[in-house]
Amino acid sequence: MGIPLLDLKAQYLTIKDDIDQAIMRVLDSSKFILGPEMKTFEKEMAAYCGVKEAVAVGNGTDALLLSLRGLGVGPGDEVITTPFTFFASAETVAALGATPVFVDIDPVTLNMDLNQLEAKVTLRTKAIIPVHIFGQMVDVERVMEIAARHDLKVIEDSAQAIGSSYRGRKAGSIGDAGTFSFFPTKNLGAYGDAGMVVTDDEHLAAHLRMLRFHGCQTKYYHDEIGYNSRMDEMQAAILRVKFQHIDDWNAARRKKAKIYNELLADLPLTLPGIDPAGTPVYHLYVLRTDKRDKLMAALKENGIASAIYYPVPLHLQRAFRNLGYKEGDFPVAEKACKQALALPCYPELTLEQQQQIAQVVKEAL
Repeated sequence: MGIPLLDLKAQYLTIKDDIDQAIMRVLDSSKFILGPEMKTFEKEMAAYCGVKEAVAVGNGTDALLLSLRGLGVGPGDEVITTPFTFFASAETVAALGATPVFVDIDPVTLNMDLNQLEAKVTLRTKAIIPVHIFGQMVDVERVMEIAARHDLKVIEDSAQAIGSSYRGRKAGSIGDAGTFSFFPTKNLGAYGDAGMVVTDDEHLAAHLRMLRFHGCQTKYYHDEIGYNSRMDEMQAAILRVKFQHIDDWNAARRKKAKIYNELLADLPLTLPGIDPAGTPVYHLYVLRTDKRDKLMAALKENGIASAIYYPVPLHLQRAFRNLGYKEGDFPVAEKACKQALALPCYPELTLEQQQQIAQVVKEAL
């Protein structure tokens, strides 16, 4: 049997009884939407992140979209973000009629290069979306300082970073809002789609709760055009079980990353960079090499999964061709897209499997 990039079946088997009981609890209650599981999970997430409010939504993309909408982003506005991330980080900006503006990335952490951020601010800029890529937090306090000088809002895209921290503060807790994805492959993954927004702004939270339910506070009375984006009870119940393990799972991922770092030291490749002020959670263990195709082929031949994150930077995506960017505009992000490769990294991965993977990498390079 090969080694998958992520083994969700192995994870399930470690918590099977609790998961099965949670599912049966929802079935027995026959409450499936906006019920007690979701509301309890909101309170648990808010407490974990150290904020006042958490609003459960349908998925991580909706978490971004509703946050942008709730903070007043719309046609004619600009929102600054990174070109090295999943499409949703900029897609949601464009979906509201605003314009995504990109900043190149730091060559070590692959997060937004904050030294280049302020130069991108214009009179049309409304918000900044720093993305905590692969579970490594950006220095959001520095982002907030820049935002304060220009009266901008900050939405932390924490889709890959639940449980990570920077100088002791949790991902999602520093900006005006923080968004999370619970897509099944995330460190805290549902068994379907689910997402969350966390914030200290009680008015924003109330607005988001209205937006997620067709723009109404009272059923059938609609104050504005909203969305249908509600986390269902089944996903909330499953996430509440898995949530009890998130810190242990993240610690295990850090341990796996440390082992990789030791096994792959002194090879002609770039290992994941770390900001010493942060505590990453290794949603993905991404190395970089000019011999990526050769390495991928060798891993595949040995039954080992790997994946490219991300093959095309956002500024060169066909969907954003109207923005007028060209190759060479963000060289660090473009280089990362040509070199980055994720190796299997999850709590259930064994030392023997890591040694096997490392041996294939060494031979290939």
